[in-house]
Amino acid sequence: MKAIVNGRLILPDERGEFQVVEHRALLYDERIDRVLPGMRITRAEREQLDEVIDARGAYVSPGFINVHLHGAAGFDVMDDDPAALPAIARFQASTGVTAMLPTTMTYDFPTIYRALDRIRAVMGEEKDGAVILGANMEGPFINRAQRGAQAAENIAAPDFERIRAYQGVIRLLTLAPEELKGDYAFVEQCQAAGITVSLGHSAADYNTARQAILQYGINHITHLFNGMAPFHHRRPGLAGAALDTPADCEIIADNVHLHPMTQRFLWRMKQERHIILVTDSMRACGLGDGESELGGQLVRVSGQVATLADGTIAGSVLTLDRAVANFAANTGAGLAQTVACATKVPAQNLGIYGEYGSLEPGKRADIVIFDGAVRVRRTIIGGRTVFNAET
Repeated sequence: MKAIVNGRLILPDERGEFQVVEHRALLYDERIDRVLPGMRITRAEREQLDEVIDARGAYVSPGFINVHLHGAAGFDVMDDDPAALPAIARFQASTGVTAMLPTTMTYDFPTIYRALDRIRAVMGEEKDGAVILGANMEGPFINRAQRGAQAAENIAAPDFERIRAYQGVIRLLTLAPEELKGDYAFVEQCQAAGITVSLGHSAADYNTARQAILQYGINHITHLFNGMAPFHHRRPGLAGAALDTPADCEIIADNVHLHPMTQRFLWRMKQERHIILVTDSMRACGLGDGESELGGQLVRVSGQVATLADGTIAGSVLTLDRAVANFAANTGAGLAQTVACATKVPAQNLGIYGEYGSLEPGKRADIVIFDGAVRVRRTIIGGRTVFNAET
């Protein structure tokens, strides 16, 4: 058994709402054992423990869950390189991410299948990086007009037979609902296979998008406001439908994809819930300024902005710890509520909140310790420290 003391724990209250609780000690092994009143462990208790971590007043949070990322640290999920996914997972752990969905792009199907095979081969491994829960398949079932940085020549019509062999790997899948032509059999097949369907890269009108959400249970929106028509007061479109329903909306809180004011607006519109912080990061994440690549296209990075040659925003270089810090600062939301957007809400959306997403007895001991600026000091996955900023 191990313990964390002298920390400011982010815990659910009796209603499940996250709050900061002081003067508690967290006991855990591979799973959370219990939370003890009082910051200190007695000498007798300490003698029975394998390790006691002094958080020195820092926040002790559930590990972050990144459900949408394409790469980091010089690697991409689509790379035909066995070193890519472990390297991305290690980098993610250094930013507080303890579980993730590596995200594929709109390539030809043989290339997508190879990426899914590589993801399947490492799913659930607990080494020195974030646990890979499965894949996020962003394309090719999207609208050509809203493809963003996705390759137009590989866009395809939704067809479950093309992904049937990977229904145990794909956990999240983006599609444009207008491409279904009113036939939601594909969505129903995905949902029956345990795949969460998301709306994105879409030119859908408001009624089509709202029907998809409310009638067909599509409760996830891929990077809200990006990859869709801008909100218009007479043509609200997918963005309006996302705001007007309980759908969970991905937010890229890098202050590039969404202005800080827009983030405040979303926080209020979504009733302080239904927001999932993601990075949508690319291989350039963590490398600084310069040239990089996304989906076979040249990308230039300057500061927090990554663009294609024509100026199109291409993914991000955001990390999830920075997303938490930015969103909390931009919205005025407390850290506890903001952390829920990177832990509880994505876990609930994927149907894994019974195992992940909060520091409750019986759940996995996936823990991140960070300071008031959300700088990660330590990341613990399955009860084992995989990142320590002091070593």
